[in-house]
Amino acid sequence: MATQYGHGGYGQGYGAGDDDSRYGYGPEPGRRPRVPAVLRAPVEARTWRELGYVLLSLPVSVALFTWTVTMVSLGAGLLVTFLGVPVLATALAGCRGFGALERARARALLGVDVPGPEPLRVRKPGALAWMGAVLKSGASWRSLLYTLVQLPWAVFTFTVTVTFWSLGWSLLTYPLWFRVFPAYTGEGGLQLYGDEHHRIYLDNPFEITVTALVGLLFTLATPWLVRALTTVDGLLVRGLLGPSLLSERVVELESDRGVVVDTAAADLRRIERDLHDGAQARLVGLAMDLGLAKEKMREDPQAAARMVEEAHGEVKTALRELRDLARGIHPAVLTDRGLDAALSAVASRCTVPVRVEVDLPARPAPAIEGIAYFTVCELLQNVAKHSGAHSASVDVWRSEDRLMLQVTDDGVGGADASAGSGLAGLRGRLDAVDGILLVDSPAGGPTRVIAELPWRG
Repeated sequence: MATQYGHGGYGQGYGAGDDDSRYGYGPEPGRRPRVPAVLRAPVEARTWRELGYVLLSLPVSVALFTWTVTMVSLGAGLLVTFLGVPVLATALAGCRGFGALERARARALLGVDVPGPEPLRVRKPGALAWMGAVLKSGASWRSLLYTLVQLPWAVFTFTVTVTFWSLGWSLLTYPLWFRVFPAYTGEGGLQLYGDEHHRIYLDNPFEITVTALVGLLFTLATPWLVRALTTVDGLLVRGLLGPSLLSERVVELESDRGVVVDTAAADLRRIERDLHDGAQARLVGLAMDLGLAKEKMREDPQAAARMVEEAHGEVKTALRELRDLARGIHPAVLTDRGLDAALSAVASRCTVPVRVEVDLPARPAPAIEGIAYFTVCELLQNVAKHSGAHSASVDVWRSEDRLMLQVTDDGVGGADASAGSGLAGLRGRLDAVDGILLVDSPAGGPTRVIAELPWRG
């Protein structure tokens, strides 16, 4: 199972995987069902909720269809006057409201959680601006289309479900009630065939048993048939009552923009902190030491020489810190020689032996190259601090229009970043450029991290 790790993430175990128990259809976590799913299905809570959804769909769809046809017909007839516009706007607004109810019904009975569509963009206050926003909204017209499409589909699903459900349970329980025929109708049992000359009844033990077995097959198959039908209902709700692909993309881009801004602000704060606590503090101390050495130059030349020598060491330390800071932002070797040389330099400074292999036909765009470099640096830092590994490897290659990065180690594994870690920010960086981060870290290791970035030359 793919998990994700970051700073402090090693050895924390896994997050729980998804299952169907919250819908009443799967086992509780940690408990394996004793009865096969095909036998459990007719009596499970999920099946009864889906049955309830199908049975409710018919009256609900009739009400929605009636509202839409009545209001749209009235509005279209009144378009010769101005009254048709508010009537049509009211019809569409009602369809949007019905769409919210349908999303809630699908969420409660089918477990299909569909977010609401994009809200109305009313640019000015007033009734005219509101009516214009409703009429221009694509979500309003999709909701109207849903009310028209739902009725024939609801009639079909209701008919199929009720037929199969009633037939299956009637035949399955036939051994319990077949005596009703001879007792109250004077017939031998359920009539299988009849004409003017003779009739065939299901009245002997063998025929009754076969009838019950056929009913059992129908009973076991009906939940899966209903499940397939309600899957189509879920697709209708998601496709017509949810946000459009364009609006989802806009929301995603807005979120990515926020992530980029937050990440840039965090980087600036980190650089400012490192400069203030590191090189800047050393340079201030260096200036003070040189001032003291200047004053002692005439009185005690030897003491002044020692202070100058100490200041020289401080200068070297400050320069090293500045180089490390610059290397963490965007090293010169990355700009001059590309990922191969830059990652080899990072691997040489890692406390764990690292093998680096870069196979790229050309250099990607500087922004993508910088994110790839930062990603590998963060992952190797995780390996050095938390994995307990003895060796690691970095592989970089191009696959069609994607830049692929893979970092593996032979450490303890068992990582989990569900509570938040350093990889959360790294994942945000990749998401901002349509990248993907996948981590496979079973307990006991090894750990493999794959990052995908779009190839932009």
